This record gives sequence, structure tokens and C-alpha cells, in this order.
Amino acid sequence: MSVTVRVPAKVNVQLAVGAARPDGFHDLANVFLAVGLHDEVTVTPSAGGLRVTCEGSDAAEVPLDRTNLAARAALALAERYGRDADVHLHITKDIPVAGGMAGGSADGAGALLACDALWGTGASRQELLDICAELGSDVPFALVGGAALGTGRGERLTELEVGGTFHWVFAMARRGLSTPAVFREFDRLAEGRDIPEPVAAQPLLDALAKGDAVALAASVSNDLQPAALSLFPELSDTLAVGRAAGALTALVSGSGPTTAFLAADAESAAEAASVLRASGTCRTVRTAAGPVPGATVLDDA
Repeated sequence: MSVTVRVPAKVNVQLAVGAARPDGFHDLANVFLAVGLHDEVTVTPSAGGLRVTCEGSDAAEVPLDRTNLAARAALALAERYGRDADVHLHITKDIPVAGGMAGGSADGAGALLACDALWGTGASRQELLDICAELGSDVPFALVGGAALGTGRGERLTELEVGGTFHWVFAMARRGLSTPAVFREFDRLAEGRDIPEPVAAQPLLDALAKGDAVALAASVSNDLQPAALSLFPELSDTLAVGRAAGALTALVSGSGPTTAFLAADAESAAEAASVLRASGTCRTVRTAAGPVPGATVLDDA
């Protein structure tokens, strides 16, 4: 018997960041949109204990030990239900690794849902979300999908209404960018300034609800973008190419280094992607639309 779960990438259409808290985290107003780039996590019983394998895009960069979020998810669920995590976790990667699109978090949510189905633990949605929050700030959204506002450090979710489909182009950079390093740079750049409490922008929420790409483009924001550009100045070139290619807006996705471009429609997205591919400013380019569902069981056989 095996269970396969498909789980999406995310783009942050708003990432408002508060001042550093005493615990080192930052309060966020993080508006997530799930987009159609997916990883798949397949779990099967394993007589030899917990094992992780991976194939697909950037698979060589994925850790295969117990630091992998998929492994941590299986161990957390097993511990909660008093059983051994005797499973083989096989990850098929299509979400960029270390790209600011929450691929590792997606794998954690996928493994959690797959193990719950395989073991028949019958965990409630809230129990699964609680475990997700313990694993990382972006993991709960990978389980939920669609669109949501994340508060706290991003793990407390309020699902949002979306009135249409948004078309995106994603340009993957030639090297990674550490999320903790980006937050440290945010703190350095913010020294001596009053940082307002992070709140979701009402025009952005209205644009999502209406499915209005032009209005959404006018209201997207990312408070981490200056820090990401400070650490990785070449991303400015990629952003400029995408804007010149007709994107409605351009921004760094989350903590980077992937850059995201909102297009008016699928045809415009394809045209912008072609220009970005030819520009030499990025490693690879993908198009995807959203919102899409969160972690979903594909088969149980």
C-alpha cells in the first residue's frame, strides 16, 4: 500500500514584516497564494525504518536525513500517535529548492497528510495544522492552499476569497538565499526606524476577491525585498527584465531569491517568460496560475 499527496508552491502577494520579537521571530501579515507548481510525496511502509529519497528538479540539493521537513512531519505524527515512523518517503520535486516558494514546507505538509492517510490515524484538520505550525511558519498554508492571510509568524491562517485566476511567471536565480540571512539583513536595515505593526492591505484583499489582476499588481508588496536585494543585487536586473517584458508587476517571492511577475493573462505570462529565458539574468523560468488547492491525496492503494 502507498499514498501519494500532491502539494503546491506559494507566492506571497503581500509580506508585511514587524519588528523582531524577543524570541527572534517577526510578526507577519503574510498573504499567501498557492500556485500550480507541485511536489508529490509518496509514502510506503518500510521495514527498515524511516527513509527519504528524492527525484526531480534540484533533487541533489534536498537533504535526505531527518532534517528534511517531510521526515520531521512523519516523526511528529508518529510520536503524537505512539507509533514508529517506519515509512519510505519519496519526494518528486518540481518546486524550486531554496527559492522562496516554500518547497520544503510543501513536502512537510504532503508527508504529514500522506502518513495520516497511510496509518489511518484519523487526525483532525486542526491537529494536522497544529503539527504543521510546529514544523515551520509556511507549512500550514501548504496544507490549506488556495489563498490565506497568515499572522503571528505566518502560521495562523485565515482563508481568503479569490474571485478569479492569476497568471504568474517565476524566474529562478542562479544561487540560493538563506531566509534567516534575509531576516537578519531586514533587521540591520531597520535599525533606528519605527517598524509599524504588520497588517493586510485592504486594496489587496479586495483585488483578490474580485479576481482583478491590475488592482492586485498595484497593491502587492514585500517588506523583505530590500533586504533580499541588498544581499543579492543581481535580482534587480531580473526584476527589470520582467517589467520591461510587460509584467503588470514584479517582486521578490518571499525571502527570495525567486522573482515573481504577475501577468494579465496566460498569453502575456508566456511572452514574459520567453523574454526572461533569453535575458541570461536567471537560471530557469516557469509559469503557473493560482489559486490551486492545498495538499491533496492522489491515490490510496
